Amino acid sequence: MVGTLSVPAPSLASDIVYTPINPSFGGNPFNSAHLLGIASAQSKYKDPTAISSADPGSQFLRTLQSRLLSSLATQINEIIFGENAQDSGLIQFGDQEISFVRGIDSVTLTITNNADGTVTEIVVPLLQDGSSLGLGL
Repeated sequence: MVGTLSVPAPSLASDIVYTPINPSFGGNPFNSAHLLGIASAQSKYKDPTAISSADPGSQFLRTLQSRLLSSLATQINEIIFGENAQDSGLIQFGDQEISFVRGIDSVTLTITNNADGTVTEIVVPLLQDGSSLGLGL
C-alpha cells in the first residue's frame, strides 16, 4: 500500500490595491491626453456652428484674411517703429482705429473698435542702447 503525504504549501498573497486611471480621480496625469483622445473619438456630437476645415472656400477666405491682416500689421509696425518712425498718429481701417503716441521710453497704442466701443491700450517699451544712456558701451 502506497501512502501519500500532503504538505500544505504556503500561500503567497498581497492586498489588492485599486489605482485609478482617470487623473480627475487621482490617476496618473499622463493619462489625460489618451483619455481625451478616446472620448473625442467616441463623441457623436458635432458643433453645428463650426466651419468645416475641408471646405476650400472658407479655408481660402481665412488664409487671405490672415495674410491681409499680417501685411497691414507690418505696415503699421513700420510707421510706429521703423527707420522713419513717427511720434504720433492715427491709423483707421474698417471699424478699427489705432492711435499711437511715442514717449521717452515707450510707445502707447490705443486700439478702438468703433463697432462695439471697446478700447484696448498697449504700452510697448522702447529699447535703450548704452550709448544713449552715456554708459560708453
